[in-house]
Amino acid sequence: MDLNFTGTDLCAIVGTRSATEAKYDVVVVGAGPSGIAAATEAAGSGSTVLLVDENPVSGALMGNDVPLYFGGRMNAATQNSARMLEAVFMSMPALETAMEAGVEVQLGVTAWGVYRNGPGVQSLPAQVVGLADAERSWLVGFDRIVLATGARDLAMAFPGWNQPGVMGAAALQMLLTRYDAFAGHRVLILGSHDLALETALLARERGVQVAGMVEVREQPQGSDALIAKVTAEGIAIHCATTIASAKGGLEGVEAATLTNGETIDCDTICVAVGLVPSIELVDAMHGPRVLDAMRGGYVPGGEATVSAVGLCAGLPDIGFDHIAYRMEWMAALSAISADDTIICQCEEVTRADLLGVQPPNYLARPAPMCARSLETLLHDGPANPDQIKRLTRAGMGVCQGRRCRDQVAMLLAIASDKPFGTIPLASHRAPVRPLPLKILADWNEPAAMTVAWDVWFGIPTQWVPVEDIGTVHEDEHRAMLYTGMYE
Repeated sequence: MDLNFTGTDLCAIVGTRSATEAKYDVVVVGAGPSGIAAATEAAGSGSTVLLVDENPVSGALMGNDVPLYFGGRMNAATQNSARMLEAVFMSMPALETAMEAGVEVQLGVTAWGVYRNGPGVQSLPAQVVGLADAERSWLVGFDRIVLATGARDLAMAFPGWNQPGVMGAAALQMLLTRYDAFAGHRVLILGSHDLALETALLARERGVQVAGMVEVREQPQGSDALIAKVTAEGIAIHCATTIASAKGGLEGVEAATLTNGETIDCDTICVAVGLVPSIELVDAMHGPRVLDAMRGGYVPGGEATVSAVGLCAGLPDIGFDHIAYRMEWMAALSAISADDTIICQCEEVTRADLLGVQPPNYLARPAPMCARSLETLLHDGPANPDQIKRLTRAGMGVCQGRRCRDQVAMLLAIASDKPFGTIPLASHRAPVRPLPLKILADWNEPAAMTVAWDVWFGIPTQWVPVEDIGTVHEDEHRAMLYTGMYE
């Protein structure tokens, strides 16, 4: 084997990246009102603009509560992708205005990762965003990217919540408006702030029975105007109580029992206590610093590479303490939840598993592990959800923590007697949407990527081609790696 110096590093990944399929001045992720407005304005300033939105989401992803907490309450129409595409487009007339302004619109396309050169990456030819549809994935380059990813539902556990029919307010609103595909008939709503009140009024407007609303505090928490509208509709608000359990049957929820002893018949329980900004893309690109820098919003022609508009940039400040309200709900639900109440539905991690820092039951629990608990962990420092995730698998499932990520942090704060803000949220990693490997795989890899792919990292004690291990070529390969050069 000739090891003459040629100046080419076999292990380098520079130059091995797949080329982008296209490049735009501006890429906007999310076709809600804020995203469409940003895309239209950017196009009006002469920029080339791509606007992508993951809706219509496939029925399979909806079944895994991605991106919203759908709770199995979508009807069979969501399995018809052509029908859903038409429904989404018809429900958003502003899309046509954007297209007329020169915006390229792609629906049913998810943005699963944003990559830029930085401390961890120096080999990219340009800033890129990873996109995928039902068939394939590809990379698109950009000068500026605008995130208009909105907000998702805050899920909360209680006995019986891990069955079809328990869902979030944002998902219910999506099914009633953009998809017109809600399968429920009678809904009970948890919460009484504006989000809950607006959801109740929308459900009634769309012909859905509202069995009532449940409020943990002594009186309704929303605006007087919305409370008056709900009251005028004859919708009862049950105050100073919370849900104790959900009774289910073959098709999911059939009734809810409140802590005041009352039982309410319903086929859907909508958790409308709060929303959470969807910052997965920012967080996955190591985003606290990026998020702080982009909070100013999007200015056409501005210098910011990453910016955010709408709810993903932060929930509006309306003079209401959202955190205190949510923590009060979580404390009340924790008080009535038994140890076997499921917290992470994907991995079947119970409340006892989480606070005992134990893996789910399908994994072995040797004696040293059983001796572990949150209390023993706290001796080493504050609770960290990323550490808890690795030890318990809470948040590692196919929903990528959307149902449990926030409530895990809330439960850890309660159990460790710390303010919620002192507990960090578990981090995100790309891809920020669950994608099949066959879609993520790049079948058109450049030739440079296929050469010595198994030695990219240049660790000679670990990365030797499998076919060379145990042969006379192993030492030759190690010698080549040590020189770092290849002819």
